[in-house]
Amino acid sequence: MSGTPKKRPHGPMAKQMSGEKAKDFKGTFRQFLKYMGRYKFSILIVMIFAVLSTVFMIIGPKILGNATTLLSEGLLGSFTGTGNGIDFQGIGQVLLWLVGIYVVSALFSFIQGYIMTGVSMKLTYRLRRDISQKINRLPLKYYDRTSHGEVLSRITNDIDTLSQTLNQSVTQIITSVTQLIGILVMMFSISWQMSLVALSIVPVSLILVLLIVKHSQKHFKQQQEYLGHVNGHIEEMYGGHIVMKAFNGEENSVEQFTQYNDKLYSSAWKSQFFSGITMPIMNFVSNLGYVAVCILGGYLAVNNGLALGDIQAFIQYVRQFTQPITQVANITNVLQQTAAAAERVFEFLNEEEEVPESSNPITINTTENPDTELNVHIDGSVQFAHVKFGYTDDKIIINDFSCNVKAGSKIAIVGPTGAGKTTLVKLLMRFYDVQQGAILVDGYDIKDFSRKDLRSLFGMVLQDTWLYSGTIKDNIRYGKLDATDEEILQAAKAAQVDHFVRTLPDGYNMVLNEEVTNVSQGQKQLLTIARAILADPKILILDEATSSVDTRTEILIQKAMDNLMKNRTSFVIAHRLSTIKDADTILVLNDGDIVEQGNHDELMSRNGFYAKLYNSQFEPA
Repeated sequence: MSGTPKKRPHGPMAKQMSGEKAKDFKGTFRQFLKYMGRYKFSILIVMIFAVLSTVFMIIGPKILGNATTLLSEGLLGSFTGTGNGIDFQGIGQVLLWLVGIYVVSALFSFIQGYIMTGVSMKLTYRLRRDISQKINRLPLKYYDRTSHGEVLSRITNDIDTLSQTLNQSVTQIITSVTQLIGILVMMFSISWQMSLVALSIVPVSLILVLLIVKHSQKHFKQQQEYLGHVNGHIEEMYGGHIVMKAFNGEENSVEQFTQYNDKLYSSAWKSQFFSGITMPIMNFVSNLGYVAVCILGGYLAVNNGLALGDIQAFIQYVRQFTQPITQVANITNVLQQTAAAAERVFEFLNEEEEVPESSNPITINTTENPDTELNVHIDGSVQFAHVKFGYTDDKIIINDFSCNVKAGSKIAIVGPTGAGKTTLVKLLMRFYDVQQGAILVDGYDIKDFSRKDLRSLFGMVLQDTWLYSGTIKDNIRYGKLDATDEEILQAAKAAQVDHFVRTLPDGYNMVLNEEVTNVSQGQKQLLTIARAILADPKILILDEATSSVDTRTEILIQKAMDNLMKNRTSFVIAHRLSTIKDADTILVLNDGDIVEQGNHDELMSRNGFYAKLYNSQFEPA
């Protein structure tokens, strides 16, 4: 096999595209508005209906003022004997108009609320779906530096914050602005003098709001940040509580949690305090304006003949006038928290993704049809051609690794801890991409396959077992989702699983708990081996697959593995060198390079690095 990948009829892979991270709240909201673009028609309807609902609500006090005027004029005429008394018919008509207007207003309000709830739920669903898909597109290096709880916090807490803001605050902003403008128009239509007095409270309100916003912004951001830290810490501690207890880490865990929780408490207390004092301060300012308007209204009624109904309507407008200002002040606090949450969500969505796959990937031919250029049978030969890799660019752990592996051969990879054994497996399955060189399967660069097709070639049994909460049968079936019960049973027997499973309550239908503590570590290892046998892969990867079983079971598994590895390319990573003596080729790694290679007898005869590793197993401590 040559070191050059086989040529393909189509061009190279597309360049990786990564979004720009949100650096400020204005940029975040611009991105958020762009994200809402597909709902612009629904939001436009919501805005129109919200405006209409508010306009009809604003007209109400003016019409009610007409009823008050008719009542006051009728009473005054009765007392002075200059009129016909109270016009109850006129008052009744006015009240009917008032009821009709309020019913229409409520109807518009209901419709816009219904539409906005639908938009917010659709947007929330879309965000969660995009984050869920993004999780699968992120490289493993992202999870190396980010806790699981931090990611979960963005899916739950931050998106919930966005959903609540959309469902409540957006329409509230529209109605508040409409209310503010409409009330001003109605107030000036009644009396410009009283309107100017009422408006004098606006600058005071704005100054107070700006002061509160200035001090509260940083606390809202810290609240969201430390909420993520707390969630991440709790998730880690609950996930590893057995290890934490075994090493007496409770005190350190509680101390770390206390630090995060204290900072969360401090930032949450301050942010909520500033949010809470907004309403009392605004009420105090609005009450001062209300008193001034009442005094001036009484003066104008006596001297300028201002109608009593107009004064009553104006006083209602003054009371309503402070409400939209107060609502806007409260919404500014909510929007700050929303901005912090949106920034975290879009930072995640804009994270650098894995290198995109080829636009026309090679597919694997699983039928008897002859190969084509883009649909090929795979025998299982593997070649590492001058591979260079490091988890970070400044720390290279594999320098210049080259190796040819024939299809159907058994390759053992040995070496001291940190030599790069498990890293080779991660590169082979393209969990990471190499910095230089290439990895080929049957002469095709693994980058020319889709990741899904590439990984379908491999069966893995790792030192760290992974099982999920479900039945034992379903956990084995995870290796081949369309497997029959008979196939599962045969795989279980081959992996020495069948005997112990039949001794368990409910047998293959026994449900493993969330932390998989109702079976032993060795039994978990056997189940993952059964899963790999069921998958029937072209290439098998065993990373210390028998590390958690007893000696007798290890012998039985080894027999099953020997049958499984016949005519199948196998990579076996082992620390117990006695288990890989029959390997076709043993690659001896040290500091990221192959220092020796050959079979067991050849390497022992050289009395080199491998011989020292092998003999060290039998030396006394």
